[in-house]
Amino acid sequence: MMIKNGDADGEVSGADHSTGDVLRPAFHYVKTAPGISVVSGAFIMILPDRNFGEEGVLIFADGAVHPDPDEKQLAEIAVATAHTARAIAGFEPRIALLSFSTMGSACHPMVDKVVNATRLAKEMAPDLMIEGELQADAALVESIGQKKAPGSKIAGKANVLIFPNLESGNIAYKLVQRLARAEAIGPILQGMAAPINDLSRGCSVNDIVSMIAITANQAAGK
Repeated sequence: MMIKNGDADGEVSGADHSTGDVLRPAFHYVKTAPGISVVSGAFIMILPDRNFGEEGVLIFADGAVHPDPDEKQLAEIAVATAHTARAIAGFEPRIALLSFSTMGSACHPMVDKVVNATRLAKEMAPDLMIEGELQADAALVESIGQKKAPGSKIAGKANVLIFPNLESGNIAYKLVQRLARAEAIGPILQGMAAPINDLSRGCSVNDIVSMIAITANQAAGK
């Protein structure tokens, strides 16, 4: 209500509340940005190993909001995450739409969704470097990427990973955070009419401070 009335510019919540409890009032009062049909959650993953992504920085989406996006929604998530990469992480996105298949190595409706989402994302934002479908190893490891997708400009060099559904995205970010000892900043909510950002209930004090800084920058940018 404070955001709607102009008394606040943004919100950070979720340290003691579920994502659903954070989002329901946000959808009701603040709503989504014009022309946006899907809200998603991006995580900035900062890895100790600087060989991956953008010198150790990757963006994962969607890891927080939409359980099973259709191909159009998945394309919108990819385009929104590219904006997050540019505006918040400060690098040019190289986007991989992930699957259990790389460039037709498997046939399944789940693969078709990713292929079609890649095509739609390219139509929405022709300036983006985006490719799919790619397996995670092909997206992240150059020797594997060039073997599975020869000639690709993104395979092995991706710094933005788009997951086909919430289940895979949420599991992946938590595994990387815990097993690879990565710092996970987010979820940064994409598609809201004002900066409203969620926290994991497993967040640290540093996570909260980072999200406040990001939210303040989003508000300043608006």
